[in-house]
Amino acid sequence: MKLEFHHINFVSEDVDRMHEFYTNVLGLEDMPITQFPRTEETKDAGYSGKIRFATDGGMQMHLAERALDVAFKNGQVINPVDRGHIAFRTDDLAAFLAVLDARGIPYSDCGTAFAKEWHQVFFMDPEGNVIEVHQQVTG
Repeated sequence: MKLEFHHINFVSEDVDRMHEFYTNVLGLEDMPITQFPRTEETKDAGYSGKIRFATDGGMQMHLAERALDVAFKNGQVINPVDRGHIAFRTDDLAAFLAVLDARGIPYSDCGTAFAKEWHQVFFMDPEGNVIEVHQQVTG
């Protein structure tokens, strides 16, 4: 099982202002939203808040509109767009979930509720910081 640091997610009430800051002040490049196919939100699942993306060519920044009801709406405990999160990509999500299970670490398995091409799982570190681990899936 391989894990690699993938992105940092910051949440905001003004995503465009955050994107302008990271692209114009820090010089990150804009990443078109078309590179991230999203699952369509329904009454009972998903997330349709505004998202913008930027990169330094390696790491990504995901800038998302804060939504306090996302966990409840999706039948989960952890809300990835309340305070933001850090994210890692794995090539074997099942093996990673076995590690969490073996250590008794609870997690929210959101599947592809937020991204069509990523199976996402969210959990917390010992200080309550939200961590995402995802694996690419074929849509």
